[in-house]
Amino acid sequence: MFLLIYVIILICNGGMILLITIDPRLHTPMYFFLGNLSFCDFCCSTVIAPKMLQNFLAEKKSISYTACAVQMYFFLVCADIESLLLAVMAYDRYVAICNPLLYTVVMSRQRCNQLVSGVYSVALVDALMLTCCTFRLSFCRSNIIRHFSCEIPSLMALSCSDTRITEIVMFASTCYTVVITSVTILLSYVFIISTILQIRSAEGRRKAFSTCTCHLIAVILFHGTLLFMCFQPTSSDSMGTDKIASVFYTLVIPMLNPLIYSLRNREVKDALIKAMNKCLANY
Repeated sequence: MFLLIYVIILICNGGMILLITIDPRLHTPMYFFLGNLSFCDFCCSTVIAPKMLQNFLAEKKSISYTACAVQMYFFLVCADIESLLLAVMAYDRYVAICNPLLYTVVMSRQRCNQLVSGVYSVALVDALMLTCCTFRLSFCRSNIIRHFSCEIPSLMALSCSDTRITEIVMFASTCYTVVITSVTILLSYVFIISTILQIRSAEGRRKAFSTCTCHLIAVILFHGTLLFMCFQPTSSDSMGTDKIASVFYTLVIPMLNPLIYSLRNREVKDALIKAMNKCLANY
């Protein structure tokens, strides 16, 4: 089942990136950000899934100290990028609906590149800080990680040193990321909904809201899972639900995101049909 999910992730996200690259109609800020989101989902699942699948089949389930650190770092990078990208995409929808006449000026190619560069820079630095704080701990208890992957809580449970600094840094980082992204998304949609309600025609309101539906679904899936993981009680009884939430976040969401944007988006479906017709004609 996990192998099938991973294959779907590779095909759907890889296909989305390819479509956005080859179809000139999709060379807009919204699809530029969507392409980066697909790349992030592709990388997030690739960081976790291959090792997970290997351990499912292997008699000796193991991961080296260095590989664990690398896996944690890139997983945190992908998590930060996805969170920040969803906020950037909310801002993009705000400009498109609330300031349509200035959209091409505000969301210029240079501005889009700056926003994406900022997202990647923040994610790389934040993930490095969290990974360093985690692996500065001393691990002298059991070497069994009771999880599918190397995540901070599962590693802190193995540490015999003081984890307060790591917990404070992790809490500060999570609050910083969640607060910034949540406030950006919330404010963007407050203005978006206010603007949509002022549109007189029902057809105009429907078209305006339909451009935000896919993003809203992606935000609800991502932040809903994130909030569940953050606010569930830290006890041994919650270990099973934590594993389920982690798998949902690392595999199910990356599989659903491209399906949401392709099945509910007319431009993406038209680009896919055009690409398939072109391939069949060439064949």
